[in-house]
Amino acid sequence: MSDGEGRVFLRGITSEHYSLSEFRRRQREADRVRRAGTVTDDASVAHSGDSAESRSWWILGPGDEPFLTQSLQVHFVELFPGGSNHGHGHQNEACFYILAGKGYEIHDGKRYDWEKDDFVVVHTDSVHRHFNASKSERALAIVIKAKAAWMYLGLIQQGRSGPLEHPERYEPARDWSVLWTPGATDKKKVVRRAETRWEDTRDGRVRIVSSPARADLRTNSIDLYEQEVAPGARSAKHWHMSDEVVYVLSGRGSSLHWDVTAEIGERYQARVAKEPTRWTFGPGDLLYVPQNTVHQHFADGTEPLRFIVGQNRLFKLLGYDSVVYLEDAAEPARVATARATAPSR
Repeated sequence: MSDGEGRVFLRGITSEHYSLSEFRRRQREADRVRRAGTVTDDASVAHSGDSAESRSWWILGPGDEPFLTQSLQVHFVELFPGGSNHGHGHQNEACFYILAGKGYEIHDGKRYDWEKDDFVVVHTDSVHRHFNASKSERALAIVIKAKAAWMYLGLIQQGRSGPLEHPERYEPARDWSVLWTPGATDKKKVVRRAETRWEDTRDGRVRIVSSPARADLRTNSIDLYEQEVAPGARSAKHWHMSDEVVYVLSGRGSSLHWDVTAEIGERYQARVAKEPTRWTFGPGDLLYVPQNTVHQHFADGTEPLRFIVGQNRLFKLLGYDSVVYLEDAAEPARVATARATAPSR
């Protein structure tokens, strides 16, 4: 958070006792909806990518009070008509979902074009710059990243380098990419909307953009999908270990959350709350679903509810890759009939 004292990159967890129950309680009691227009960090501390033709602002990050999470960070990048930001680099990945406009990236000297509803990956150890191709309309992207994971591992080099101190102590520059997994540079950096398809699943109607199953995509940290819930319908009631962010593209709705606690006796067991909390949202709002929470989304208005969901893939790599369905998605009979008879899209 920009408070004049600097930026929080990675937040510690402390307790006066050998227990984290109070820490967890405070997080669970915090508001889980960030309303459209919320700015928790306006980048005034300094963000090396911003220029006079762009601006960045955070809506979710480790410096927030109340503190929710640092497994996911969310900010926006706006490019003014015909403008661009400054080129900069960092070791962590960053995943851009284009909300408006048309433009392109320059990553390590290569150009990647994009437009509204595309998904763009800024890969690790990349010098990147973003350009708005329109002279009359702005470009806007929501950026979801798992930056704290890199910070925790000590991968903290970022920004733009000044003159090298004591250059005589170093050999000539060499390509950083020799450290990457073989084949990384052959993977896709942009997923266009037309390259994905809508599917009817147990969770409802979804369009998967990034997942472990997409081995051709150059992201290792963020999984993302778009979901559409028809008026009067609901998503599945399901449970997984990872937390997630839900950005509302259009429509209005609500989300029921059943908190889960551990009962640690002879076995490690889960106890699900009998009564849920309810969180309402509209266009441009960001809903946060904490780790280890049973949840279900509802379309409350007269138009379909559309949102994108981002998760940190690290949970799957740690062995938490299951989704437990307690109730499948459901639609009113009239909506199901209309969908079944409509042309596919």
